[in-house]
Amino acid sequence: MSGDSLFTSAKRHRRELFGWLSYAFASEVFVIVSLTLFLPICLEQFARDNGYLLPDKTIPCNAPQPQDEEEKRCVVKLGWLWIDSASFSLYAFSASVALQALTVISMGGIADHPPHRKRLLLGFAVLGSTSAILFFFLSSSSLLWPVAGLLVMAANVGFGASVVAMNAYLPYLARTAPEVVAARVALDAALADADASASASHHTGASPDPNASLDADVGAPLLPSSVDIPSPATDCKEVAELRAIHSAAYARTTARISAHGIALGYASGITLLLLTVLPVTRAGGSTFALRCAIGASGVWWAIFSVVAGVLLPSAASDRKSSYETESEEEWNSLHEIVRAWRRLGQMLHPREIRRLGQTFRYLAAWFILSDGFTTISSTAVLFGKTTLRLPASILILVGGLAPAFGVLGALVWPMLQKRMGWSNLMTMTVLLALALAIPSYGLLGLIPAVRRAGFGLVSASEMLIVSSYFGFVGGAFQSYARAVYATLIPPGEEARWFALFSITDKSSSFIGPLLVGLIADATGNIRFAFVFLVAVFLLALPILAGVDVEGGGEDARKYALIEEEIRKRI
Repeated sequence: MSGDSLFTSAKRHRRELFGWLSYAFASEVFVIVSLTLFLPICLEQFARDNGYLLPDKTIPCNAPQPQDEEEKRCVVKLGWLWIDSASFSLYAFSASVALQALTVISMGGIADHPPHRKRLLLGFAVLGSTSAILFFFLSSSSLLWPVAGLLVMAANVGFGASVVAMNAYLPYLARTAPEVVAARVALDAALADADASASASHHTGASPDPNASLDADVGAPLLPSSVDIPSPATDCKEVAELRAIHSAAYARTTARISAHGIALGYASGITLLLLTVLPVTRAGGSTFALRCAIGASGVWWAIFSVVAGVLLPSAASDRKSSYETESEEEWNSLHEIVRAWRRLGQMLHPREIRRLGQTFRYLAAWFILSDGFTTISSTAVLFGKTTLRLPASILILVGGLAPAFGVLGALVWPMLQKRMGWSNLMTMTVLLALALAIPSYGLLGLIPAVRRAGFGLVSASEMLIVSSYFGFVGGAFQSYARAVYATLIPPGEEARWFALFSITDKSSSFIGPLLVGLIADATGNIRFAFVFLVAVFLLALPILAGVDVEGGGEDARKYALIEEEIRKRI
């Protein structure tokens, strides 16, 4: 590759990366300001404004209560069921992530079709931002107040589906980064020289290196003879070193881009949070003020998505997608939705799982972990509001500290990783072990003696400290989770596999909030959810630690080349 080509490639990469980061800046604000902070409070307040106190169910929940009287539980009637006011928020969130899972399954094939990936991203961005904006116009006094739950579902589906399309750009952006391109050029040159030497040796009748022959024989049965895949087993020393340099550069770049996306998204959320915290606090956390904050996040999301729409490439792949074998006339969305469900069944076939064993092991760990982290995020504010009875000002501060320290964590952990010499997976494992301390500490609050001593997450100061700690650990964990997975998926099929990543996430993430909602209804105390969270993290830790990232990445590259060869034969 010439110097001019490298310069042009680097310039294009910067433009496309800025577009990708712009969407992180646009969309993450909905999660931080609305999904994890104001929406849980707002939905609980919607239910409380229309609910009644137990046990009589005749006194409105918002009616004044004597100060010396123990606060009674608030329940609201939906259809024929009476549910806890806090459970309304949890059930709505649980339903939204279940619907989100169905959506991302259907859209995976469409997002892998390069001309449609950006359209899909922007279309779901419109759905999500518009749903958030509609909170401006929905009053809790309206007979249509339960529609708030439907708006949450639509907004969460819009966010989740658009992020699948956004994440599908990540491997491409890492591959086109200047340092990765330079490493790839050096590796390709070395491979070409090795091939030329081997060809000359073959024509002159020279004896090949016996060790190379032995290594080649060992690796040969793994693949059909017609598929030419350079194997690390047959590399000479120079090629092996250059291959290791390229793999390391790709892993570092993927982690760096992912971390910058998380940090920038958190920064945007903090910015809007600072703009909305004063009016919400002055209004005493009123339903109207909460609705305005949620609507503002929708406006922010919509405005900054325009930048991403301008800068993101329409066909972001340096490898042809499997869907490009069809002409535009033959391509249609309904066909792709049907094929996406069929392809999901094929991807989950035991034969495919064996071919990509490390990828699916990682997905199994992510299935468990995503539920744990989502449950902490979605129930933290409700825990503070209903169990600790924190005022709106403290709850907003709790919600703001997590993303603020998330920015810090996303920037600090890569530096710490470099200093310690850890791999991406090792860093993830350390972060998970640190995250386990959060529910473990919350469990201490179930012990009366500890609770009376002022420990076990029973005060506002503890809640602020734990929120900061969770942000510092959780923000970095999300960044590394995405970066590690990007190295384990077949090149050219990024959207399909990131859709599976999101499916794995969302198909489990409705379980935690649902269980916490049932726990709240059964016991009236969300604190018992900490038992569930400790079990989740302990179960996932050995699964995650056992993933072979290098072997899984090599399996994914072989998988992609074999699939491409099969398509050519067909």
